[in-house]
Amino acid sequence: MSYLSYFLLFIFGLAVGSFLNVVIFRYQPGKKLFSFQSIGGPGSLKKRSQCLKCGKKLNWHELIPLFSFVFQKGKCLGCGAKISFQYFLVELLSGLVFVFVPMFWAVSLPLLAILEYVSMFLILSCIWILIFLAFIVLSAIDFRHFIIPDSVNLFLAFLGTILLAVNNYYERFSRISGSFFGYYADLFGLRSNIWVNYFFAAAIVMIFFALVIIITKGKGMGWGDFKLAGALGLIMGWPDILGAVFLAFIIGSIVSLVFVAFDKKKMKDIIPFGPFLVFGAFLIFFFGRQLMDLYFKLFGL
Repeated sequence: MSYLSYFLLFIFGLAVGSFLNVVIFRYQPGKKLFSFQSIGGPGSLKKRSQCLKCGKKLNWHELIPLFSFVFQKGKCLGCGAKISFQYFLVELLSGLVFVFVPMFWAVSLPLLAILEYVSMFLILSCIWILIFLAFIVLSAIDFRHFIIPDSVNLFLAFLGTILLAVNNYYERFSRISGSFFGYYADLFGLRSNIWVNYFFAAAIVMIFFALVIIITKGKGMGWGDFKLAGALGLIMGWPDILGAVFLAFIIGSIVSLVFVAFDKKKMKDIIPFGPFLVFGAFLIFFFGRQLMDLYFKLFGL
């Protein structure tokens, strides 16, 4: 793909990120994610966007993804109230997803039969873009409301099932039906049957999370995390899900200790775990084999 193609994808991703912000900010716990009833009235998707503080209707130049936040210096032009940095971050992440996911597959797919390469590239890029966009929505809502909507988890599980079928169809291409750990995946077994591999991954992490929830009486994590872990198992397979969960616990623990050290949180305070699971999956997707290389080098193996 050309640089122009990636630039256009980035711009399109920014627009998608702007829409995701609308969904995130207007989501109400207990309501459907895209329920017009839950976002009706003054905040309806059918009506123009407005400042959440003063109600000022936003002009076109105040709705330009990413750039409007920078030009307005993160403040409303009407009342001067600070605009949540989430607007900028979600739009930026969405734009980057539309660039780096296709770029990843452009580099990773084997250049064998050109027609099959193109079809695989398009299918996998589209599926994984949707997965990462769902990750963004899930993480933002979990941070804001300490809840992971069931609809997002179901959507991820649905994408995981489709991805499994696609991987099975193209199983002769080892990079696609294989693992983001590369040849290191052979050390963990379960490589002979892709269906057994992925469903085992989903089952083992769900059992583990269920035990954590039961033992901690829901203080360690919630059932939304349990459902997310199962969906990630279907998306990533074994042993990739093991790496994602391991990284999520390590990074989550470090962040929690940092918050406690700087008096931002107390040990009893709730810190959403969903975003850490998402970040762990992100690291495995883009850097799985490199992380395994680093691990074995550190221990001289």
